[in-house]
Amino acid sequence: MWPIALCSVMMVAIMIHKTVQFKVLLRQFSWSRRRLLDKKPSHIATLLDALAGNRGEEAIALAGSRDIKTLEKGVGALSLIAAIAPLMGLTGTVLGMIESFRVMATCGGGAGIGLLAKGIWEALITTAAGLLVAIPAEIAYHYLEGCLDEISLAMKALVLQFKGGEDEI
Repeated sequence: MWPIALCSVMMVAIMIHKTVQFKVLLRQFSWSRRRLLDKKPSHIATLLDALAGNRGEEAIALAGSRDIKTLEKGVGALSLIAAIAPLMGLTGTVLGMIESFRVMATCGGGAGIGLLAKGIWEALITTAAGLLVAIPAEIAYHYLEGCLDEISLAMKALVLQFKGGEDEI
């Protein structure tokens, strides 16, 4: 159960951190280009610097790709948590069932139904815990992936609007 609890804590921390980070960044795209250039927000700054310096399209694309790669950090961990939490739960279930059968073998025919039920109950709790961590992790992963797509599109739109000389983003 401890590894599953650790996954749960990591999942919540990543979800909160990335959701706040992405929402702040998406909000920044709605500001005017002048305000963006004056404020130099973190992930938009390198892209805008590349644009303002009239660098080639490849340099601008590279700056945008680097920013997206930086933003992706941590999001993949949610996918990993979603994949391994049920496996950890299943492992706990198997170990619990092994213990139940060990008790049955040790006590022979005298093992009470209460002892067996307790072992099976404890075993199934780990499966439920693993699923209760994996499901929100999977949902958060897909949500944050959607946010990353939105940010990527906003960056592309920013480049097009900047190159077009428009005042508003």
